[in-house]
Amino acid sequence: MDHSAIADRRQLRRKLTFWRIAAIGIALLAVFAAAAWRWPDSGARDHIARVSITGIIQDDAELLERLDRIARNDRAKALVVTISSPGGTTYGGEVIFKALRKVAEKKPVVSDVRTLAASAGYMIATAGDTIIAGESSITGSIGVLFQYPQMKELMDKIGVSLEEIKSAPLKAEPSPFHPASEEAKTMIRAMVMDSYDWFVDLVVERRNLPRAEVLRLADGSIFTGRQALAAKLVDQLGGPEEIRAYLEERKVSADLPFVDYRSTNRSGFSFMGASLRDFARSILGLPLDFQPTIEKLTGEKLFLDGLVSVWQVDRD
Repeated sequence: MDHSAIADRRQLRRKLTFWRIAAIGIALLAVFAAAAWRWPDSGARDHIARVSITGIIQDDAELLERLDRIARNDRAKALVVTISSPGGTTYGGEVIFKALRKVAEKKPVVSDVRTLAASAGYMIATAGDTIIAGESSITGSIGVLFQYPQMKELMDKIGVSLEEIKSAPLKAEPSPFHPASEEAKTMIRAMVMDSYDWFVDLVVERRNLPRAEVLRLADGSIFTGRQALAAKLVDQLGGPEEIRAYLEERKVSADLPFVDYRSTNRSGFSFMGASLRDFARSILGLPLDFQPTIEKLTGEKLFLDGLVSVWQVDRD
């Protein structure tokens, strides 16, 4: 091969290397630009912060950090919490409720009940200074639940038994490997009712209703937005216009833009990871995220620990 051919080949390789690096650089810039677009421009101007709480409610440290950031941000003149949730763990609802009340100490908080805000979802809604729901929204389901599987019959069929030595009869009860004793059921029932009383008292305080009236409503029933308004579980029916009108009454300008404080799990390097995962799934066909599939097969309740305040349609 002559020297001119070798020189041409080297020049072609340099060009290919340049364009490969350029393509990678453009892709990285696009990812960072998308991440920056998702990140709220919360420090530059006055605004109304908005946070969405959707799906099963659990102890969410990232959400609590976001709410704390909103509380400390003087540019955020109010907070609108949009809720579409069937509930979740009672503790998860409790800590989010308390975080929202801390925000309310510094600025108005509006609970925007969308399709569904039941059980722990309604618990969170009561943290708002006002609750605005749609006419056909579903809310209520005030109560607490504790569930555990029972596998003894299955184990008997396959010939498996479990022997145990315990320090006391109520240790590690209830067990999925044998029916609960009456003493264990009494213990669990007392725990459930203690949390239920706490939930009821919270509604009594936040909704300024007689306890007897809340107990009447707190039988696990769900309500449409219209029914909830009649029962005084929500303050108003409506949407964005009613939210704006309420905030104006609280001296928050109607001209302020809404700024969505999204989960940081979808920004920065985490967003890059999600983008690469989505790319691998769409281009290579690799199932890199198994949890949604597992949850569809088994139901999200199996991923919840502790006492549960959740409403869902019977799967049977």
